[in-house]
This record gives sequence, C-alpha cells and structure tokens, in this order.
Amino acid sequence: MGTIICQICNCAVDHFEDEKVTTYYAKCVDCQCTEKNEELA
Repeated sequence: MGTIICQICNCAVDHFEDEKVTTYYAKCVDCQCTEKNEELA
C-alpha cells in the first residue's frame, strides 16, 4: 500500500497499491494549501 501526501498541508492526497509501504510527496489540487502557504511567506 502506498500513500501520496501533500508536502504543504500533510493531508493524504491518494492511496495506491504497491508491494511495499511507500510514501510519496506531492501538492494537493483540491485544498487551498498553496494559498495558505503564500500568505505565510
């Protein structure tokens, strides 16, 4: 089982089947985390 985690807000974006436990980091499309990140900068 693998998991894709948003590197900005740490929410789980997606899960996928894999032979071992794997975590990948990406950016969300659905949430407003990019706007929050720009406000903090």
